[in-house]
Amino acid sequence: MAKSKIAITLEPRAIARVRAEVRARRSPSVSAYIAGAVSARLESESMARLVEEIQREHGRPSRKAKAWARAVLGK
Repeated sequence: MAKSKIAITLEPRAIARVRAEVRARRSPSVSAYIAGAVSARLESESMARLVEEIQREHGRPSRKAKAWARAVLGK
């Protein structure tokens, strides 16, 4: 996939924490860490929109449906 370079502004503390993650080898680079965070945020927002759409179409789940789901998922 093609990539484009951008400039972003972060708080110094956030930059230090990201660099610490890279030094600890939990991410290959600062860019990879930030790209991963952006991807996770986009996925989360996409899922939230899907849930909202389902709830608009079918309504919110009942207590009985939630209890069933928790039992099936073991939560």
